[in-house]
Parts: sequence; structure tokens; C-alpha cells
Amino acid sequence: MGNTRIDEIICTICPRGCRIKVYSVDGKITRVEDYGCPRGKEYAVKEVKTPMRTLMTIVKCRGGDLPVVSVKTSKPIPKNKLLEVSKYLANIVVDAPVEIGDIIVRNVLGLNVDIVATRPCRKI
Repeated sequence: MGNTRIDEIICTICPRGCRIKVYSVDGKITRVEDYGCPRGKEYAVKEVKTPMRTLMTIVKCRGGDLPVVSVKTSKPIPKNKLLEVSKYLANIVVDAPVEIGDIIVRNVLGLNVDIVATRPCRKI
């Protein structure tokens, strides 16, 4: 009969926070229950197959009024890449000035996602 698995996902699409059950056998989704809307069902299926997250962190800023600049990914990345991207960004140093929206790293680790500044760092 195969390896059966039940994942319970709390939907974050809206404030309702539906507790959605996703059933799978040998990695193939067979049933989804307890979702309140089609968007919730889609979210739960994606969360089981390929969970994605937006990474928010900091990078060092040289010659600025702040020692670090907050940054985030331009779009969600696979959850299993969060640590790898974080470690990569720990070695990045940008030169001031930096403005909100500046691209700090293009196509980080080949993920087709940019790292974007979310706070300015003025040159001193």
C-alpha cells in the first residue's frame, strides 16, 4: 500500500488560519481536507511539495551611518535553501550609500532571486 503520510498545515493566506490536512502516499498527494477556500488548498499543497519562504536578514555596510543594512529576498526561496543563502550573505559587505530597493546581490546562488535592501544606509 505504500508509505502514507498526513501533513497538517496551518494556512497563512488569510486570518482564518485553517488547519488543512494533506494526505500523500509515496510522495504523491491523494487528498486535501479542511480547507476553507481554493487558495488555502493551493497553499497547503505547495507547502507540502515545495515550502517557500522570504528570507529577511542583514549584511554589513562599510562607510555608512549604520554598521548593517537590512535586506530580503525579492521573492520566496525554497525553505531548504534558507541556511545556505544566510551563510552566503554573512560574508557580504556593501559600501554606503545604500537606498531602499537597491539590489545587493543579483541571482543569489543561482536561485533567480535578488537580495534587496530594505533600509537605507547613508554615507558618512
